[in-house]
Amino acid sequence: MSESVLVEDADGVLTITWNDPERLNGMTGDMLDAASDAVEGAPAGTRVIVFTGAGRAFSTGARLGGELKGTEPMDVANRLIRAVTSSPVPVVAAVNGPAAGFGCSVALAADITIAKQSAYFLLPFTNIGLMPDGGSTAVVAASIGRARASAMALLGERLPADEAARTGLIHTAVPDEEFDAAVEGIVARLAAGASVSYRATKEAITAATLGHLDEVLDRERDLQVELFGTTDFAEGATAFMQKRAPKFVGA
Repeated sequence: MSESVLVEDADGVLTITWNDPERLNGMTGDMLDAASDAVEGAPAGTRVIVFTGAGRAFSTGARLGGELKGTEPMDVANRLIRAVTSSPVPVVAAVNGPAAGFGCSVALAADITIAKQSAYFLLPFTNIGLMPDGGSTAVVAASIGRARASAMALLGERLPADEAARTGLIHTAVPDEEFDAAVEGIVARLAAGASVSYRATKEAITAATLGHLDEVLDRERDLQVELFGTTDFAEGATAFMQKRAPKFVGA
């Protein structure tokens, strides 16, 4: 298990914590594999899975260093989304801070997403010449509709947690000082609930709202791999590292 991913199993609750706070829990392939292994290998008796982040961020997404570029690395990332959505137990995302890029995708793939009011959700991909991935082109639209999903994806602007809750993107946003207690309450309720009915309910809702998720993930992967080779992405990545506005040329 990667030291950048902490896994705790206690009283039927499997907690997976992104644990690289100095990098705002930016994800590597090893971290994604570790998280997928934990979800897919959840011990017998697991009743709830919780994702959260160490420090002040949930996760700012894949590190912009090239490690997750390409078809195979993106399949590694998509494996986690598939594991979360197909898990037979409820998955809770406890969003303790910014959830951006693929970190946002993971947070929104959960069955119940609860966030601190100080947190925000961000799909910044177009800001560097890429497109949303991790199933977010389907999940966001299924949650808040095509118009809001298009605006969130195309404009690449932060969506504050309160607004995310108001629009239905997430379950709820709570004051920061009440966050831990609110998460504990939801997790305790799920852990004590009827797990067989939860499994059936989750399967039915996922089938009804995300029935084409496998196709979506494959499409996002293929299109994203194409974008990795564009001049605009090279410029967007360089501009991001240099902390300046990019000059896109449409190629």
